[in-house]
Order: sequence, then structure tokens, then C-alpha cells
Amino acid sequence: YNHTRLYAHDKIEAQKRLERTVYHSGIADIPLSKLRKRHLIDWRTNLQNKTCNKKEHGVNGTKKRLAPSTLNRELVPLRAALHKVLPIGAPNTEAAWQEALKPIKNADRQRTLYLDQQQRMSLLSNANSEIEPLLRGLCYLPLRVGTVAKLLVMDFDARTSELTIGKDKNGQSRKIIVPETTANFLVNQCLSKETIDPIFCRKNGASWSKETWKKPIKEAVFSAGLHPKTTAYTLRHSTITDLVTSGLPILTIAQISGTSVEMIEKHYGHLRNDAALTALEQLTSSWSGQ
Repeated sequence: YNHTRLYAHDKIEAQKRLERTVYHSGIADIPLSKLRKRHLIDWRTNLQNKTCNKKEHGVNGTKKRLAPSTLNRELVPLRAALHKVLPIGAPNTEAAWQEALKPIKNADRQRTLYLDQQQRMSLLSNANSEIEPLLRGLCYLPLRVGTVAKLLVMDFDARTSELTIGKDKNGQSRKIIVPETTANFLVNQCLSKETIDPIFCRKNGASWSKETWKKPIKEAVFSAGLHPKTTAYTLRHSTITDLVTSGLPILTIAQISGTSVEMIEKHYGHLRNDAALTALEQLTSSWSGQ
């Protein structure tokens, strides 16, 4: 049953990627019989150099290249779909459509910078009062920093402890029930604010953005004596790591964090193996000497 759910979840993720990257692009109008490598190269280039919108990045038309690991994930559904309907073309020819969809090598480097709870507490205690709530929110919720920054007061229902997470990189809204400590924290953050105000905002009431949170986070990292490459993303990685090592099902973690099962398995699957080994060692330790 769990394997069926995992398959269904990944299938939905693939469908969303196709809708986002292929169905509304020029390549969607090209008949399969006329599809050539140059068409896919142009599509791939446009995808990698996608135009960000004003709402997300503050400046309309700002160019932001996809990270190699992200681009590789975006290529997977189209490559898999074409493999089902098109024969492999002769190498180094226009018919070799598959050559345009090759993944970038060594792009998916495993996340290794992890902060334990003591280090995260140190980061919070060294952060200024303006950025501290946002950082604490990232310690309590395994979400992308941009997603946390976009949360509005209306997104949290204190009566049910239900938090509505709007559309993010995952492409869909979702609801999660938060534990009591997190609920109380969110209640305090919502005090004296209007329903359309950000739950986490700057002193002037404005929302946080990448341009405004980078410096105070860097200062907190320096003051806490943490690894200089520690970023807001490090907190997300650390909370997801904790969820994986706690034994929570991969599908549940993927749904809460707004990412794919594939990504969780790729970057955190080894943690499950480590946990399994520890459990087996504990199981057999009682038999030593028997």
C-alpha cells in the first residue's frame, strides 16, 4: 500500500512538471515525427534561463538560472515520456533527441551541512530580534524560507492549529496540523496583526525577501561561530534530516515539506539506512555472549 502511494505521489509530481515546463512551451506544438535535437536544446536552454516574475523576485524580467540539480529534475519527466514513444536517434545527429536531455553530471551533491539542535539554538540566541522569529519558524517547520516568509496571518487557524501553506515550488497548496509549541509560537507572531499581514515580517511591516534576510542571517551565523556556509536553507535541511532519522514515513515528509519523494530518497535515504543499521545493532546486542 505504501509503495502504491509513493508511486502515485511521484506520478503526480511528474505530471505537474510536464505541465509547468512542457505543455505551455513552444515545444508542445511540435509533432513527435518532426521533433529534433535542436528543438530540445532550445527548450532546455529556455528552461535553464527561465524568467522570474515580479511577485517572486521583486524585479519583473529578472533572469535566474536554474541550479544544475534542479534542471536535472525538470528533465526527467520529458525524457521518460519521450523514451516511451520515440526510438533512440543515431549519435551526433539531429535525430539524437536523447542527447539534448542528458543530465548534468555530479549536479546532485548530497547535502552535508547539518546543524544539531544545540547549534540551532545558538543561532537563534545570536540573531537580532528582527530576524529571530523567521529563523525560529524555519527551525519549527521544514519549509523553504521563501514559503515561510510568504505565510499570512489568515493562513493560520489557532482554533485547530492548522496551517495553510500556499503554492510554492511544489506547485500546490496544502494544510498541516502543527504541534502545540509551534501553534503557540504562531499565535504570538499573529498578535496585533491584520489577517493579510505576514506572520513573519520586518520591523517596518514589510515581508522578508532573499535580499533582506541574507545579511542578518550571515551576522547571526558569524556571532554563533557556525560554519560560514550556513544559510537559511541549512535550517530546512536540518529539520528534514531530523524528521527522516525520527522514522517518519518518506511520503509524509515529502508532503509536509513540499518536495518530491524522489528528492527525499536521493538526499536523505542514506539516513534511513544508518537508522536501520543502528536498530539492528541494538537488536543483536542483547544476544552478545549468548
